[in-house]
Amino acid sequence: ADVVVVGSLRRGEGGQERFLTALSEAWVAGVEVDWASVIPAGHRVELPAYAFQHERYWLESASTTNGTTTVDTEETAFWDAVERGDLAELTGTLELESSRELGALLPALSSWRTRRRQDTTIDAWRYRVEWSPLTGLPATGRLSGTWLAVVPPACELTKWATTALRAAGADVVEFEVDAAPTVDRDTLAARLKETTSPKEPLSGVLSLTAAADAALPDPGTAVPAGVAATVTLTQALGDAGITAPLWTLTHGAVSTHDGEPVDRPAQAAVWGMGRVAALEHPDRWGGLIDVPLTPGSTAGDLLTAILADGTDEDQLAIRDRGTSARRLVRAPLDTDTPQPEPPAWTPTGTVLVTGGTGAIGAEAARWLARRGAPHLLLLGRRGESADGARDLADELTALGATVTLAACDVTDRGALAEVLAAVPTQWPLTAVLHAAGIDGVTALDEIDADHLDTVLGAKTAGARHLHELTREMNLEQFVVFSSGAAVWGGGGQGAYAAGNAFLDALTAHRHQLGLAGTSVAWGSWAGGGLAASTGTGRLRRLGVVPMEPGLAVRALARAIDRHEDGLVVADIDWDVFGPAFTAGRPSPLIAALLDDRTPETADGQSTDDTSALLGRLTAAPARQRRQILLDLVRTEAAAVLRYRDGQVIEAAQAFKDLGFDSLTAVELRNRLSRLTGLRLPVSLAFNHRNPNGVAAYLGSQLGVADHEPTSDQQPTEQGEDAIRNALATIPIARLRAEGLVDALMRLADGTDDPPAPTADGDAIDELDADALINMALNADRDDA
Repeated sequence: ADVVVVGSLRRGEGGQERFLTALSEAWVAGVEVDWASVIPAGHRVELPAYAFQHERYWLESASTTNGTTTVDTEETAFWDAVERGDLAELTGTLELESSRELGALLPALSSWRTRRRQDTTIDAWRYRVEWSPLTGLPATGRLSGTWLAVVPPACELTKWATTALRAAGADVVEFEVDAAPTVDRDTLAARLKETTSPKEPLSGVLSLTAAADAALPDPGTAVPAGVAATVTLTQALGDAGITAPLWTLTHGAVSTHDGEPVDRPAQAAVWGMGRVAALEHPDRWGGLIDVPLTPGSTAGDLLTAILADGTDEDQLAIRDRGTSARRLVRAPLDTDTPQPEPPAWTPTGTVLVTGGTGAIGAEAARWLARRGAPHLLLLGRRGESADGARDLADELTALGATVTLAACDVTDRGALAEVLAAVPTQWPLTAVLHAAGIDGVTALDEIDADHLDTVLGAKTAGARHLHELTREMNLEQFVVFSSGAAVWGGGGQGAYAAGNAFLDALTAHRHQLGLAGTSVAWGSWAGGGLAASTGTGRLRRLGVVPMEPGLAVRALARAIDRHEDGLVVADIDWDVFGPAFTAGRPSPLIAALLDDRTPETADGQSTDDTSALLGRLTAAPARQRRQILLDLVRTEAAAVLRYRDGQVIEAAQAFKDLGFDSLTAVELRNRLSRLTGLRLPVSLAFNHRNPNGVAAYLGSQLGVADHEPTSDQQPTEQGEDAIRNALATIPIARLRAEGLVDALMRLADGTDDPPAPTADGDAIDELDADALINMALNADRDDA
């Protein structure tokens, strides 16, 4: 009988994905597999009636060439044999008489090859933030119109900032706001309306609310007051109809070079929130500017130069030596130059892991146990009752570690202090890994105080308590797990990005104090974690590819061993991520990582696209304009969902049913804003429910909505509007399946002698409005 052999464990591969792949290989070879015991129960789906028009969703095979470089198949086969440990094949390939010497070398060679491949993969994931000098700015800027200066009471920057604005020619209105989480949105919006005049729109808004925060958040709250006030201000400005760009100042929130102190890490939280605001409100977000603790007149001149510049830069720092702009750059390991590896860190005593029973915390705990940690203290809200906690403890014990599972909310300072006090004296606390966190996807316009406290507080409060309670313990390691959302932003992640931006600044602040600190901002992990709760499918669709946990842990180990800080580890498909990220506004932050795509090109293309659309609408008869806009909405919705074209999107299908969430809704809004030139609300897709509703809204905003016929126009035949609207909602596949496409095309061309109806379906001219509408309502059974 035939024998089928599959591998469920390979070098560098393991876990559930590899096992399921092995089962699949066995199944396609004819082996019976009880899939019901492996895969959750599904449900049958109705197949389309028209089965000959399809779309391929499988990933295409990678090309064997890269430019002019051809893959050496013999070399590939050699290294494949090394990785498999195939001694016989290697002996023949190398034409050796004996395999004895090669047999002794093969394990080391195979191990080296595996490490090299892993390091190459990890290298492609490594990034860091740099600050580049911004050249070409004038010595000072000239401002015009009225600028609103939003200032907290007794702010030390108020006089300096307003003086600089006035010296540059601006009329300044000072608007005082308490920098506190208790600021009421509706009251603030009402005050803004009273202060400003619709007849004289503001030229800009400069907010100092974030600059009121001290080094760390107030002990009584987990949320930096400046962040809460800035979120509310952003919301209230929108409610008041103020579209002038909002610029936010901080001081001491960022470090532009090694050794520069981060004196006020609490203010860094607003930088995370601001990066999200730039994505969700690209039309009315100005940017972020960090200034010196004691800025002078030169800094004031640089401030006005930035505000008047009109470039795409939106993340800047003013220092005595000039202005710097924030950039994300690659940070590969220098593996080409031979140099000794730093000694690997060997954990001693007790290592505390917050979120220790979660997916990412558990991976870190396994690595610590393999590194020889004597005692692992795993903290989680549920302690031993967390899913899989006991099994994890048994696994870590088998690796040689003593394990303590503790139920503790790290945002509760008293409870955390009790846990630390109970650490055994034989294993004093030597290291902390802060992996706890709560994700919550909520659009910035919908964030409230409770959401900030829950999501942002889980990061900031826990990190602050750990920092302060262990400050005198001389820890060997203080590692925080941050997020890419804090580095580049993310739709719906305003609070989460703010919390993680605080973590990044906190480790830099610890360096200033002579304390250990390592921050790693992560992309998406495969197999679990916060990204899984957010939706790895959605992130992958946006170009954020889940990383294999074993390699992610290896990247973490290298960062810790090398005492790196501020590292970003993420698998990003820039060809996908870049266009989506810059759909609403250019991003100099990532411009260098996008091949052949510059902010200027994107902006120029936007203007051309808008002009082309408006030209088409102006030239088209009134009755066709709605269809043009509907086609636009369906095409852009399909692009967001990575579909082939807009025909698969039904005009009456709700965006939520199509799978849109807050992130993809923002991307759709950004695309339509770019093409129409309109300032569209973030909630566009949900306010107007489906493509029909959005198209109608766009028509009204552009002033090209269908109108009733004037006196010199012939009224349409009774039912004609209903017929046209029904036709607009029927997928082409449905019309083709009913045999109506040819009839429609003949009618559109004005052919006088259509053929007689066939058995494939009624002729289009024999269907009345009710029949067409009934066809549209039943279109959901058709092939997408």
